[in-house]
Amino acid sequence: MRARRSAAHAPAAAQEPSPAHPAERLSAWAPQDWPLAPDWQPLWHQFLASPAGQQLGRWLQAQLDAGALVYPAQPLRALALTPLAQVRMVILGQDPYHGPGQADGLAFSVPEGQRAPPSLRNIQAELQREFGGGHRAASLESWAQQGVLLLNTCLTVQAGQAASHANQGWEPFTQAVLRACATQGRPKAFLLWGRQAQAAAQGAEQAGAPQHLWLRANHPSPLAARRPPQPFIGCGHFGAVNRWLQARGEKSIDWL
Repeated sequence: MRARRSAAHAPAAAQEPSPAHPAERLSAWAPQDWPLAPDWQPLWHQFLASPAGQQLGRWLQAQLDAGALVYPAQPLRALALTPLAQVRMVILGQDPYHGPGQADGLAFSVPEGQRAPPSLRNIQAELQREFGGGHRAASLESWAQQGVLLLNTCLTVQAGQAASHANQGWEPFTQAVLRACATQGRPKAFLLWGRQAQAAAQGAEQAGAPQHLWLRANHPSPLAARRPPQPFIGCGHFGAVNRWLQARGEKSIDWL
């Protein structure tokens, strides 16, 4: 515990985080300073100028000023590691992990050295079932580098309080990100896990080209992963995406 606390408060990590090595917590609403791929910047700046973006900034800074502990340090890290032009598929989550040291700015991912949370363990279990081997790393950064956009519908959360930043302004932005993915560039695969993700993607699906691949299943959390009618365990999404990519003449994703 002492080592993690020291790392979180080290000046270099707090002041100069890189997309590859995020700090643990958000220190201020400083959206112009967050790392972001250049082709995502117009969409981000448009959001910041909108009423929803301005409301989110005021609200989030007020939370921080009141002493709230907010994760992650880099809310836009998924958009820093995976430029729009390189997106091949989207995995849509809900909100960041709310435990200390867990959220790293990528949906379902945690930094190396952290124990995999239950949802990530179920993802690993499904990979084991499909391929005979699981993704051993806790971080999913290698997926992001292959064009997998690991996006949450809400990009920040208060420590210990799941969904605490829902309906405060993030959703219009992440829905705009989904629409951009659905209407620009190559055909893509969209993995929608859970009712919240499926509802958030409805507008993008209606606006997108018909050649996209849309796959649905329950959320991988232990509460839903094995429940009918669309259990996550046994959904076969990872293999289905690779077969779809290969049929299009594209390189498959190295999930392991």
